[in-house]
Amino acid sequence: MFRIVKKRELAERIKEIIVEAPMVARTAKPGHFVLVRADEHGERIPLTIADSDAKAGTVTLVMQEVGRGTIKLGAYNEGDSYIDVVGPLGKHREIPEGKTIVCVSGGLGLAPMFPQTKACFEAGNKVISIVGARNQSLMFWQDKIEKVSTRTLYSTDDGSFGHHGYATQLLEQLVNEGEKIDEVIAIGPVPHMRAVVETCKKHGLPVIVSLNPIMVDGTGMCGGCRVTVGGKTLYACVDGPEFDGAEVDFAELMARQGTYRAFESNGHGHEEGHDCLFQQWVSEMVLELEKQPRLHDETYFEKQALGAIFKEVSHIIEHRRSFNEVASGYTDSQAMVAALRCKLCEIPGCVQGCPVEVDIPGFIREVQRGDFSAAARVLKGKNSLPAICGRVCPQETQCEAKCILAKFGDDDSVTIGKLERFVADWEAANEPIVPAQIKPNGKKVAIVGSGPGGLTCAGDLAKLGYDVTIYEAFHEAGGVLRYGIPEFRLPKDIVDRELDYVKSLGVKIECNMVVGKVFTIEELMNERGVDAVFIGVGAGAPMFLGIPGENLVGVYSANEFLTRVNLMKAYKVGEYETPVLVGERIAVVGAGNVAMDAARVAVRLGAKEVTVVYRRSAAEIPARADEVKHAMEEGVVFKLLTAPVQIVGDEKSRIAGLECVKCELGEPDKSGRRRPIPVHGSNFILECDMVIPALGSNANPLLTGNTKGLKLNKWGNIEVDMKTGATNLPGVYAGGDIVTGAATVIEAMGAGKIAARSIHEYLGAKETAKV
Repeated sequence: MFRIVKKRELAERIKEIIVEAPMVARTAKPGHFVLVRADEHGERIPLTIADSDAKAGTVTLVMQEVGRGTIKLGAYNEGDSYIDVVGPLGKHREIPEGKTIVCVSGGLGLAPMFPQTKACFEAGNKVISIVGARNQSLMFWQDKIEKVSTRTLYSTDDGSFGHHGYATQLLEQLVNEGEKIDEVIAIGPVPHMRAVVETCKKHGLPVIVSLNPIMVDGTGMCGGCRVTVGGKTLYACVDGPEFDGAEVDFAELMARQGTYRAFESNGHGHEEGHDCLFQQWVSEMVLELEKQPRLHDETYFEKQALGAIFKEVSHIIEHRRSFNEVASGYTDSQAMVAALRCKLCEIPGCVQGCPVEVDIPGFIREVQRGDFSAAARVLKGKNSLPAICGRVCPQETQCEAKCILAKFGDDDSVTIGKLERFVADWEAANEPIVPAQIKPNGKKVAIVGSGPGGLTCAGDLAKLGYDVTIYEAFHEAGGVLRYGIPEFRLPKDIVDRELDYVKSLGVKIECNMVVGKVFTIEELMNERGVDAVFIGVGAGAPMFLGIPGENLVGVYSANEFLTRVNLMKAYKVGEYETPVLVGERIAVVGAGNVAMDAARVAVRLGAKEVTVVYRRSAAEIPARADEVKHAMEEGVVFKLLTAPVQIVGDEKSRIAGLECVKCELGEPDKSGRRRPIPVHGSNFILECDMVIPALGSNANPLLTGNTKGLKLNKWGNIEVDMKTGATNLPGVYAGGDIVTGAATVIEAMGAGKIAARSIHEYLGAKETAKV
């Protein structure tokens, strides 16, 4: 909790709030911002750090109450506490020396401008501050800004204070006076920054702008703050928030800025009647069945068939309306019957196909005997997250693919995944978690990231007696298990249960800790007494299509869409305040599991039509077969052998459609799949008002970009010894998506297990060397 130690009103609807946040205050620099959340149900609001006091452990925030999120933050009083203040985030300002710098702030922009002005002034620069506002009542901090400025000029639109006019006119005045200006900094509303930039261009002045106003999440996960700078798509939260103003596409920026404005003001609810098209399809299907010839003039079988259809349809309609889990588990008797199919092979191929080396015959043997408690103990001997793996692990391509029944016989493989889920769920329902009694070995290990790789590594090391702490950047632990996988596929109470088990082993989890910003890997090892570090931060930065129109209003990465719905619980309309945009006709580009998740979430949030656009055929779809089946049952349309060409916009820079081209398959490419080849002249427009690229993810530089000497490959992923997980830095290991790129939950867990074993050997070898 982050206590408010001081609050005052600076101007109409503008509040200054000083908050206790010692970890943030310790490292805050000009240009940094924080993410603030009022309470459990609040939205994450990015706010620039207007001032900081490392000694007092406080940061100063200035906000204008413009929507329900900021109004809620502003309603908190001295002595109250915010639940989250995450940071410092963003790239800090590199302060020049011996220059003449003009700081042009507009309205609320004076607050984020203050640390810039102060740092420039203290570095010995000549600092001229131009402060603009609509009227005198909106002016604040004149005394503070004058103390750190060589000269201060004021302007108001209505002439109530200072120059009657705009801040840009005062900038023009300085130029006309012959002032030699080395750099201009502009911070404020987007139209203000655009006007300053145009003035600087006219006079050939270098200009820097801060794009904090367009940020959504702030940790590089969502891609919501993408902006075109110098023809390239960059992200305000990671690449900025400061950019060369002359390179920024302000027209695009202004169109995107109002994306959530209506939702922020009015809220957003589910659209009624979104099942009408689906129900129409059901009715047509039933009518077709009724037209079939009667069997011996008897209607019994037809009635039975109709009853089965209506029963199935009712389930599907219910799924389309709720986020309840879709796949059901085994009963006790069903589990024992399924387990009895296992031959308990002496050389079990299934174990060879399991990245976390679960003793599969061992736990299935206990299920055959009806000793589910013993089965759980066998499972957790190797796997700390069995309830999760039983639901989302692609067993069909791993352990089950190696099953002798499927490999050499005519039968389907043993349903290992469903049995794993059954055992884990049975244990959760029947046996409370008991804290483990493990003798500590006196060594400390830090895990960065609480996703599947980090949790596995932490659990394995804790069992060996290590003092393990997990540092998580988000406000809740779980990583992709929490923010990436929808409730209907992986209920969050299952994630919480697995986290509780890991914590029962003695593992500590600290959330809101952005390693690389709050402190570095080097500081962890040198100042916090950590003996080894495992990096399992995933690769959460979104990947886009790279086609024209991608920055139109209505294009959202699957990361942004799913994070808002899953982590920020935007689907709980009225209960949680995070806005989420849902179009009527949505195109999801890609056909992996993330694409299926995004499409099925869109259906539940009220989209009338959801279409998956995939450039290859059904045989190449990478998503799990069950996920594709569920998507189709829920009414998602698949346009296969279809590739996007460009996103078409209207006069308001909003999506009007997706131009696509039909494809045919050629020779296999490097992936082993046949390459899609566009068919000349087959272009068409798919009508849609929202496009969700679900194409995979890139490495997020939030940690790697702030770790000195860490070796990365050309894609920004960490280079490791794949046999040990060791990086080029002594005592630092890594695994999962940040190493391999986007992969599966179980593969990340396997990497965590390899790293845990290697860390244990490394620290044991170090101890031996000391002796």
